[in-house]
Amino acid sequence: MFEQLADIGEKLSLLERQLADPDLVTRQDEYRALVREHAQIARLAELHGQYQRLLTQIADNRELMQSGEDPELAALAKAELEELEARKPELEQAIRIQLLPKDPNDEKNIFLEIRAGTGGEEAALFVADLFRMYSRYAESQGWKVDVMSSSPTGIGGFKEIIAQISGTQVYSRLKYESGVHRVQRVPDTEAQGRIHTSAVTVAIIPEADEVELHIEPNELKFDVYRAAGAGGQHVNTTDSAVRVTHLPTGLVVTCQDERSQHKNKAKALQVLRARLLDRMEQERHDRISEDRKGQVGSGDRSERIRTYNFPQGRVTDHRINLTIYRLDQFMAGVLDEVLLPLATHFQTEALNKAG
Repeated sequence: MFEQLADIGEKLSLLERQLADPDLVTRQDEYRALVREHAQIARLAELHGQYQRLLTQIADNRELMQSGEDPELAALAKAELEELEARKPELEQAIRIQLLPKDPNDEKNIFLEIRAGTGGEEAALFVADLFRMYSRYAESQGWKVDVMSSSPTGIGGFKEIIAQISGTQVYSRLKYESGVHRVQRVPDTEAQGRIHTSAVTVAIIPEADEVELHIEPNELKFDVYRAAGAGGQHVNTTDSAVRVTHLPTGLVVTCQDERSQHKNKAKALQVLRARLLDRMEQERHDRISEDRKGQVGSGDRSERIRTYNFPQGRVTDHRINLTIYRLDQFMAGVLDEVLLPLATHFQTEALNKAG
């Protein structure tokens, strides 16, 4: 079943010899690629070793049962055999998942885009809450969060906020967060104590590399204007805000968070490149997959994926019918209780589709 793993030990040894080359550190791109491949092959080698040892233990216990020399020993072997047989499909599944083709974006940094939907000011406040939630999770992972653009409201919310999150396997961890997030709670401004339902959209866009996407200078239109914050706060006295338009597609990105026009332009271009690449990926996926709307990994953001119910203290992810009653911890950035089952679910789905 796992014929391609027969020489896994040799592959691992070869990679270790390559990584030991002292000249490799001067070739950073090659070095990083080898480190990633080594981590994947090492994990496969570990799982394959566990599987081979399990098969040996199963065979030994069957032999003991069939020998008939010691009934008590045979009974112990039978009990142990049941446990070993139960572990076998779990290990096989883990190996199959590791053998799945890797998403080329998994190692990339991301742009996190959160926008207020239905619900007015309450939705804008929830944008701020979600941004804090993801920021705390990023901090727990040792990732860096850099706000690229934001549109604050007067009472602490955001119409939208865009941030770059950089670190190890950021896209791999957060790629299933794209979608509509619904919140049910009593707003601070609600005198009657009624529960309101609001919604925000979250988009997770992998960062585009220079080599992946070339934009001609004549395809871009730049406008500069004077930035202004909520309630007249932090108003710049120079035209430092930048709006960049990609003329062929009509995509527009604005950035005013930096006081330097140069920095705002650089940030706006980063976001634009990522959005263009994301659009190209979605168009490509549309062409090759007619059932794209059912695939969460496609980046379809029209679907409600999660509900945050504050009165009941629960979070429900509708894609995997998972509900946890630790909303406070979840909003504090303890997300793995949902993120890890999500990843397992979609990996299993991909495995089933692969046959």
